[in-house]
Amino acid sequence: GHGGAGRGTAGRGTAGRSTAGRSTAGRGGARRGGARRGGARRGGAGHGGAGRRSAPPRSTSALRRGGSGAPQILIKVLACGVNPVETYIRSGTYARKPALPYTPGSDVAGVVESVGEHVTAFKKGDRVFTLETVSGGYAEYAVAAANRVFPLPDKLDFRQGAAIGVPYFTAYRALFQKGCAKAGESVLVHGASGGVGLAACQIARAFGLKVLGTAGTEEGMNVVLRNGAHQAFNHRDPNYTERIKACTGPGGVDIIIEMLSNVNLDADLQLLSCTGRVMVVGCRGRIEINPRDTMSKESSIIGVSLFLATEEERHECATAVLDGIEAGWLKPVVGLEYPLEKVAKAHEDIIYSSGARGKMVLLL
Repeated sequence: GHGGAGRGTAGRGTAGRSTAGRSTAGRGGARRGGARRGGARRGGAGHGGAGRRSAPPRSTSALRRGGSGAPQILIKVLACGVNPVETYIRSGTYARKPALPYTPGSDVAGVVESVGEHVTAFKKGDRVFTLETVSGGYAEYAVAAANRVFPLPDKLDFRQGAAIGVPYFTAYRALFQKGCAKAGESVLVHGASGGVGLAACQIARAFGLKVLGTAGTEEGMNVVLRNGAHQAFNHRDPNYTERIKACTGPGGVDIIIEMLSNVNLDADLQLLSCTGRVMVVGCRGRIEINPRDTMSKESSIIGVSLFLATEEERHECATAVLDGIEAGWLKPVVGLEYPLEKVAKAHEDIIYSSGARGKMVLLL
């Protein structure tokens, strides 16, 4: 998901002065707009990170098998989603540190350029989206393990395809694999107008939950209401938690999907029902809470990390997502768009922008 990263994540070392600049994840971090020379290296995209243009390989010999033994696919990238966690990883403050040189980018959408040995589900020219990449998605070409690549139906464009992977898999994991949500329960999506938030609203509504969402602007609230929420609240309103309590009644809310737990966790505990649970999807620092608040309701605080999902859990997420696309209720909302050369600006805006309105994407 968005993953906690301690106090320093959104500060100077992340998307401020060092946006894809000198103070990134070591020398090989996200220099020159998101990637050093490592973009799609070995997988066949030459030196094509976010700073240099790349070319596909002349053969598929380099795609035979990745380090994990999984068959690989080379994708011509047409759009790539930007996730907050990528700024944390780039800054070097995230718990999960990649090998350097490192090119960010998990959520790629594009066209299959070539496939490695033993890949039978895809062929050159297929429209696809990814959940992860081997080489990094901030590049013209990206290599991905075949089991992290999924078909992109014609009903969705490539911008929308780049808004599926991490947001929808994280939202489904938070709601069902970790939150054990059931039809008829209530869910508050705290920060619902971003990529994961809107995904959570759409999924929860489709599975029969009562959906409440918050956003920081009137426009954001309207987007939330158009994407599955029964009611929306402005979390910049000093009394918004009282409005939520009036909506839920004395019973409280069963599940909270929390995008900024270092700000909201203490208030979340006051909003929960008995045996309610807060799913921590995002965190940018520390917060003080009173553990007694969990005792009085036997409530739970549960961390969510898509990186820790098992293969079986990933398959479950993929099945739900692909079914949602086919049924028509899964409709990714694209927000701000940037050319690849402006990735540093994208990293700054995703942390410091005043209000999200969908998934941020890079266009190639």
